[in-house]
Amino acid sequence: MAGQLLRVSSLATAVFASSGFYLYHRQLDLNDLSVVRFGRAAATTAVISYDYLTAFKHVEYGTEEYGVLISKVHRRSAERLLDLCCANRGTFIKVGQHLGALDYLLPEEYTSTLKVLHSRAPQSSLEEIQQVIREDLGKELSELFILFEENPQGAASLAQVHKAVLHDGRTVAIKVQHPKVQRQSSKDIVVMEVLVRVVHWLFPEFSFMWLVEEAKKNMPLELDFLNEGHNAERTANMLAHFPFLKIPMIHWDLSTKRILTMEFVDGGQVNDRDYMKKHSISVNEISENLGKLYSEMIFVHGFVHCDPHPGNVLVRKCPQSKKTEIILLDHGLYQILQPDFRLDYCRLWQALIKGDMSRVERYSRRLGAGDLYPLFACVLTARSWTAVSAGISSVPVTHSEDVEIQTNASLYLPQISRLLNRVPRQMLLLLKTNDLLRSTEITLQTRASSSSFISISRCCIRAIARHKRSKAQSRMRRLQISLAESLDLGRLTMYEMFLWVKSSMLVHWLAALLAFLH
Repeated sequence: MAGQLLRVSSLATAVFASSGFYLYHRQLDLNDLSVVRFGRAAATTAVISYDYLTAFKHVEYGTEEYGVLISKVHRRSAERLLDLCCANRGTFIKVGQHLGALDYLLPEEYTSTLKVLHSRAPQSSLEEIQQVIREDLGKELSELFILFEENPQGAASLAQVHKAVLHDGRTVAIKVQHPKVQRQSSKDIVVMEVLVRVVHWLFPEFSFMWLVEEAKKNMPLELDFLNEGHNAERTANMLAHFPFLKIPMIHWDLSTKRILTMEFVDGGQVNDRDYMKKHSISVNEISENLGKLYSEMIFVHGFVHCDPHPGNVLVRKCPQSKKTEIILLDHGLYQILQPDFRLDYCRLWQALIKGDMSRVERYSRRLGAGDLYPLFACVLTARSWTAVSAGISSVPVTHSEDVEIQTNASLYLPQISRLLNRVPRQMLLLLKTNDLLRSTEITLQTRASSSSFISISRCCIRAIARHKRSKAQSRMRRLQISLAESLDLGRLTMYEMFLWVKSSMLVHWLAALLAFLH
């Protein structure tokens, strides 16, 4: 027996020693090993699950003590999830950023904790960047650029961007994929799928398979930078009638699946009020134009840029025209809305703005919400059911309403989870997009302004009229539809002018003068 133990221990020692020598000789990062990444994710999932299973044993549901305790459990679970994302990086950070953007869908403890992932993305070394460029473009940095800044302009979960100067003097931004992401992403998604299924088995009321399915579908698209370049050009052509929109031009001769070279355009982040103040940029103008931009993409064209976090939306004064511009970056993730879905979505928003509850129910059900349509309307608008019932354009947003919604996100998490598994997949990225835009509006203090509802209404009118014209059998019918569209748009313009006059300084001055004379 002792001899057997000795042989086993000797063999184990030899295996560990040779493994250690092999890893040292290869200079292999342990974080690259799938077993390490899976073990870390499994351990984090187990600890979080155990915490939720045991924390509330002696606390009655619905009491004040329960509310305090569940907030603490949410917070420490979110922090463990944050540590996991930072350790495993790559796909984990990308999914963590997605969760951090789901305001009003997840408890505040999760979203506020995971939001920091936008500024804690990994950074590859210059040697790793050079290697990717060498492999994909077949040349050294000195052959391609007269200047290449070693420190990146920004680092994201999948890539980082460097500023460089071409031999002809043009300044470019070169986006280079982290070398390990491509290889690790498919394995990471499998790990997430297994662990999400385990969590669902432990907690049947929580089902986040929608998140895994979205990552499985979208990650290959986001890792193909040629696809991103084509999306950028399509959007630039589609929205060329907006003079305030700037999309950097792509340099196709210096672009591959892992490298995207584009025109360098500088600006401040869309949520940077200090930058806007310093450069005399109107916050209200930016908010209004951002609403126009996304309303056009969603309701009219059904081709939607789905990652408008502040790092991807910049603002500036154009050096030539001196007019304010919105710069749209990172075109890797787009949602293509099916025509029937898009038209139902248009009609739902029209009903939400007007407070037409029978149509809110009808189109929410058609979009897959079923009996959860009241929750769906609240999630979509980030408004209370009281505001939705009255028509969201007629009820101003209050701080107490925002607090109520954030609190209810914790209470209705199982129902929200069920809803997200029920609605069409294309709705999920729209909800993410809505939340990112809403977060920007909150920062700019322009949330739920009348201009955003007018932009939505105008685009919905145009989209529905265009659909009706495509189905019309006669020229007379098409003329009638166009006339009705013009009348509706005219009424909307008159209403917009009324709001402008009402809020103008002249009206306030006249009112003050009359009050003084009286």
